[in-house]
Amino acid sequence: MQINWNNKEPIYLQLRDKLAELIMDGVLQEQDPLPSVRQISSEQRINPLTVSKALQMLVDEDLVEKKRGRGMYVLAGAKEKLGKMEKSKFLEEEWPGIMARIHRLGLEADELLGCAASQAGKATGLHKK
Repeated sequence: MQINWNNKEPIYLQLRDKLAELIMDGVLQEQDPLPSVRQISSEQRINPLTVSKALQMLVDEDLVEKKRGRGMYVLAGAKEKLGKMEKSKFLEEEWPGIMARIHRLGLEADELLGCAASQAGKATGLHKK
């Protein structure tokens, strides 16, 4: 698991977001075990308490479950639940700022859609050379 840490938010939130991303992307699927606190702490060189806090957030959100003596596992329906949560968070917290910036820059919908289509083509290797 590769994480590019930033200084804008606490590490435990960044770790929680990375694990959520792995669930949403299907890297971690229903009933898959999560890496242990010790493993994540060692790989990422962060305090085990920080790792525990991030994992506890996922438990509190009913996305993973603790199985005593066995570790933590992704719950059934976690991907769908996360999708709804993240979509709502994006629309309520991030989108208003993005819209304001689009307005300030005077960008039009067709300009944005054209750029998005171009970027999608580059990502899939379908762009013209």
